[in-house]
Amino acid sequence: MKLLASANLDASEHLARKLAEYVPLTSAEQRIVRGLAPQARHIRRREDVIIEGNKSRAVFLVTEGILMRYRILRDGRRQVVSLIVPGDFAGVPGCFFKGALYSIKAVTHSIVAVIPIQDLYGLFASHPRLAAKIFWSFSCDTAIYAEHLVVVGRRSALERVAHFLLELLTRLQVIGLADQCSFRLPISQETIGDALGLSQAYVNRVVRQLTDDGLVTFSEHKVTIHDVEVLSTLADFEQGYLKPIPVQQFVDPVAGDSSATVGETNSSAARPREAIN
Repeated sequence: MKLLASANLDASEHLARKLAEYVPLTSAEQRIVRGLAPQARHIRRREDVIIEGNKSRAVFLVTEGILMRYRILRDGRRQVVSLIVPGDFAGVPGCFFKGALYSIKAVTHSIVAVIPIQDLYGLFASHPRLAAKIFWSFSCDTAIYAEHLVVVGRRSALERVAHFLLELLTRLQVIGLADQCSFRLPISQETIGDALGLSQAYVNRVVRQLTDDGLVTFSEHKVTIHDVEVLSTLADFEQGYLKPIPVQQFVDPVAGDSSATVGETNSSAARPREAIN
C-alpha cells in the first residue's frame, strides 16, 4: 500500500456526491472531511487493505477503484460479502470490534483516504451534524447486506446475476460512474460467483442467457442493460433499499412538523386515562 504525499484526492467530493440527495454535505463539512484524511494511499489490484481477525482502528474512504469485503472459509472457499465503490467507507463495522470481521481487498487499482476511527468519533463533540451524517451513511450499508441475504438465499441464479447488475448500476449512477443503462465492470466472473454463491461456470451460463435474450451486453468490462425495466421485473429488483429517508428529517426537522408532533403528544398526555382507554 503506497502512501501519497498529496491530499485525499477529492475523496470528500465522492462522498458528497453519493450523499447529495439524502445527507448533503456543506462546503464547510467537505473541508472538515478533507482535514480528517490529509493523506491518501494507492492500493494495488489484489492487495489486501484489511485482513480478517487483525486489529483495525481506521476507516477508508474510497476515492477510486472497486474493493470487496470477503471471508475465506476453512476449506478455502471465498464468500464476497459486498463490493465497495467510490464514496463508500471500507473498514466498517470491523473497526468497532477487537479484530476485523472481514478482509478487504482491492479488485482494481484503488485509492483510499485513511481516517483514524478516534478522529471520526471526535466529530460528535466538534461537529455533531457532520458526525450524524457520516454514521447515518454507515447504517445504510446494513440495508444492502440484508438485501444480499435475500438475493443469495431465495433467488434463482438468473435473478441473482440480474439483481447484482441492477444494484451496481444504481449505486454507480449516484456517483456519476454510470449512465442510464451502462457502466464499467472490471471484475471477473469468479468474483461475481463468489458474491452470489454460484460457480464460475454457472455465472458464465447466466451471462450467455442474458446476452442471448437481448437483455444485457458484456463487452470489454462494460455492461449495457438494454431494458432496465424488464430486467428489474425479472430480478424483482426495487431501489427502495438504496434510497433511504433524507437525514434532514432527523437532524433538521421542519418546525411545523416538530410542533405538530409535540402538540399531539401533549394533547394525549393531557387527556384523562379513561378517555385514552
